[in-house]
Amino acid sequence: MLTIYNSLTRQKQQFTPIEPGKVRMYVCGMTVYDLCHLGHARCFLGFDVVQRWLRASGYELTYVRNITDIDDKIIRRAQENGEPIAALTERMVAEMNADFGALGIERPDIEPRATDYVPQMLEIIGELETKGLAYQADDGDVNFAVRKFPGYGKLSGKSLDDLRAGERVAVDSSKRDPLDFVLWKAAKETEPADTKWASRWGKGRPGWHIECSAMSSAILGKTLDIHGGGPDLPFPHHENEIAQSEGAHNCTLANVWMHAGALRVDNEKMSKSLGNFFTIREALKQYDGEVIRFLVVRSHYRSQINYSPDLLADAKHALTRLYTALRDVPAADVTIDWNDAHAARFKAAMDDDFNTSEAVAVLFELAGEAQRGRDPKVAGLLKALAGVLGLLQRDPVAFLQGATSADGLSAEAIEQLIADRAAAKKAKNFAESDRIRDELKAAGVVLEDSAQGTTWRRA
Repeated sequence: MLTIYNSLTRQKQQFTPIEPGKVRMYVCGMTVYDLCHLGHARCFLGFDVVQRWLRASGYELTYVRNITDIDDKIIRRAQENGEPIAALTERMVAEMNADFGALGIERPDIEPRATDYVPQMLEIIGELETKGLAYQADDGDVNFAVRKFPGYGKLSGKSLDDLRAGERVAVDSSKRDPLDFVLWKAAKETEPADTKWASRWGKGRPGWHIECSAMSSAILGKTLDIHGGGPDLPFPHHENEIAQSEGAHNCTLANVWMHAGALRVDNEKMSKSLGNFFTIREALKQYDGEVIRFLVVRSHYRSQINYSPDLLADAKHALTRLYTALRDVPAADVTIDWNDAHAARFKAAMDDDFNTSEAVAVLFELAGEAQRGRDPKVAGLLKALAGVLGLLQRDPVAFLQGATSADGLSAEAIEQLIADRAAAKKAKNFAESDRIRDELKAAGVVLEDSAQGTTWRRA
């Protein structure tokens, strides 16, 4: 049986969907004002594996991952660029899809945008006000009254006293309580027209937290099987989602809460606010997208990864070992038999809270067996199981000989140098043969000689 670590209960629990055989999963997506960084890749690759395994396990999954396309950062960036908000967000969504596609992250079944769900947000805010959980402040904002929701803090484990002790309140705040958070932001004269929607509280725009409550309930219903997101979301975003949704709907928002681990740099979380981030686009200039994917997938989705260039180099080396096995032993077309010992161990690992680190260990065992026994069926099982994780589905030679090396050597140029080296060896000109090998090595090309001839790969 599948077990999942629930961030709410802080323990693993057997997963039982609300409706047998069907799963409703909502994951908080990107705020689209800039390029995605590797920390985002770490989160969304984790949930990509989750959705792949749920489908492989036979569940009928509806996977929703939203897009926040109205937000203070978006407004500020659009104004800096001198462009309409819609133009900025449309461009950034396209860039996100390009980066995620390069990493093999599959598109969700539904990808709602916040600006399409403002009426549903206003409906929830109205319900909260009717129940006394929301009020309009003197500055026009509509706020959630945190102390009137008894369960506040149950996800993050933060008590109201702890929150009050750590607060820093603006002198001119019009909130009734410093802990309250905004549901609807009153429009300011200085803000552009495309940031203002009509409401019974006057023109304005939604707060960030209310967006997901509206989109998830409108698409998937009031109670979700799984709600997921990044490591920084349990508080305040998901805590506030729980307060809004459960306060308005009088039912549990999500039965299972999942949070991906952080990607860290020098033991600090990678984030734009800290300025310690590397964009996916920058990483793709140096490494194949599947290498980046492998770096993340071989770690458990809840674990923290302390990023360094050496980690990517090691991931490339490890992935090369797996592709080399498939190059040396062409894979047979195999349907996974989950009773096979290797497949059963792979399944047990994935059913144990999506333990990809153990599942990847099974792949390396299969790669070793395939090469020792030269068995296409073993290679086929390796490829099939790896496919569940979104790995090893390309032509092995194409991967190993992939991108142009740093000095610009194309595959054709390399093949010519190998031919020249073979001619030099035949003529017993070993000095020239060694010179060509050294030239290729300096260009990041590894030669592998065997009785069948010479093969090559990028280092």
